[in-house]
Parts: sequence; structure tokens; C-alpha cells
Amino acid sequence: MGSTNEKKKTWLKRKKRVGKKINSTVERPRLTVYRSAKHIYSQIVDDTTGTTLVAACSNEKAVKDQPTFESKVAKAVFTGKLLAQRAMDKGVKKVVFDRNGFLYHGRIKALSDGAREAGLDF
Repeated sequence: MGSTNEKKKTWLKRKKRVGKKINSTVERPRLTVYRSAKHIYSQIVDDTTGTTLVAACSNEKAVKDQPTFESKVAKAVFTGKLLAQRAMDKGVKKVVFDRNGFLYHGRIKALSDGAREAGLDF
């Protein structure tokens, strides 16, 4: 395996390449995801104004108040549902998914599936 610096460089290259293909509008804001070793963070961003409309992460109080999850994937599904619920309350129904250079697999896929189950369209 390469050093962490090399891994970060390749991740940033992937992130840049994926980001070029994503076009968000006022009607379809961008749902972006970041995954760390322990947690997963997601937010819905309006790129025209550069503001975050809604955010949810796996280390906030609403998630910690739940009974313990059997895995980080289950926690990601719950976080996706929480984000979608908050988006629906704000009137956001359609989004563009930005996987932020991460593979669409595991926790990233689980978060998007949870958001879809709760009613977000992307």
C-alpha cells in the first residue's frame, strides 16, 4: 500500500473528476457525502448561492439517541433517512448525488438507499 499522502492525492483526483460531471440547480441541489473511518457526513447544498440547506451526520445527538446499531452501514442508512426527512421538511424532493470521490459501495450506498427510502428522488 502507498503512503497516506498518496492515498489522499488519488482521492482528491477522483473527487475532482467526479465533481466535474455533477450539475446542480436550484430545483435539484447537490447531496454530498463524506466518509471518515468512524462516521459519515452528508449535506444538501445549493451551489447557486453556496449555502447548505440541510445536513445530517452519524455523530449527532439524533443518531446517538437511537439504540445501538449493529454496524456502521446500518448507522449510514439511518443517517440517510434522517437527512431525507429534514430535506422533505424544507421542501427539497429532488437532488443530485455527489459521492465525493468515494466508491458507490458500502456506507455511501447505504446512505443513498436510506435517503431514497425516505422519499428523496435522485
